[in-house]
Amino acid sequence: MNKDSKIYVAGHKGLVGSAIVRNLRARGYENIIGRSHSELDLTNADKVREFFKEQKPEYVFLAAAKVGGINANNKAPADFIYENLMIECNVIKAAHDSKIKKLLFLGSSCIYPKMCPQPIKEEYLLSGYLEETNEGYALAKISGLKMCQFFKKQYRDNFISVMPTNLYGPNDNFDLQTSHVMPALIRKFHEAKINNKPYVEIWGTGKPLREFLHVDDMADACVYLMENYDGEEHVNIGTGREVTIRKLAKIIANIVGYKGELKFDDSKPDGTPRKLLDVNKLNSLGWRYKIELEEGIKEVYQWFIKNYPKDN
Repeated sequence: MNKDSKIYVAGHKGLVGSAIVRNLRARGYENIIGRSHSELDLTNADKVREFFKEQKPEYVFLAAAKVGGINANNKAPADFIYENLMIECNVIKAAHDSKIKKLLFLGSSCIYPKMCPQPIKEEYLLSGYLEETNEGYALAKISGLKMCQFFKKQYRDNFISVMPTNLYGPNDNFDLQTSHVMPALIRKFHEAKINNKPYVEIWGTGKPLREFLHVDDMADACVYLMENYDGEEHVNIGTGREVTIRKLAKIIANIVGYKGELKFDDSKPDGTPRKLLDVNKLNSLGWRYKIELEEGIKEVYQWFIKNYPKDN
């Protein structure tokens, strides 16, 4: 990419997209375009084709998606598979038809099998059954990844895919009904602290192991790969380090300053028992994460206090 290249970031207001925009601007890229959902419905093929025809982007970061935690995925699997498939199909096909120079598709580590060998290598994709609670979302993301591979194979389109681990950072979703574990815990502990609640209830046993990557590190890796990687195989993006949900909860409680009890509700689902990405390929390409977990959580908590919600 050149500094004046026209770059379209699909999903530019979300957690991932906004981080990519920040990183691009920090690197000197200024010709960045984005459209909110109200301005451009990516599930509408005609509108997407019109947008590409009018704007003529040269590079595309496909970060737009319908996302949510275990609860949201469990309750609306049809919505998750349909909306994500429509977004991916429309944007990838329009990018192909417009003959853009390069596209980067963002997937999710939930594409890998539930009982996958650890750490998870890129080659383990489609080697076993998926986690039931987010199967719809995972199938959509697998399809997007495969579309990029097939368009590259059949038409020589320079479409690449990345699979980030669990992300957190500014502009995250802190809605307790639809959020992922990190923002949900931050909000729960914050509200428990200001309301002097004696305990905080946490879903599951606390035993599952999870890997967390600050979204600014993820964005840096994406831009780095857009500039330096043209391979057919997708690339895992993560830290290669993991923590139990129980330990994560204790770290967040300490950062927030909550002194009450932590109660784990084992009647609620744990999800996949362990999900650690093998990041040797990414490291061999010359990129490593920079933001440590506690440092990143402190930063996000300060952002939360300033931005969300105002009455707390």
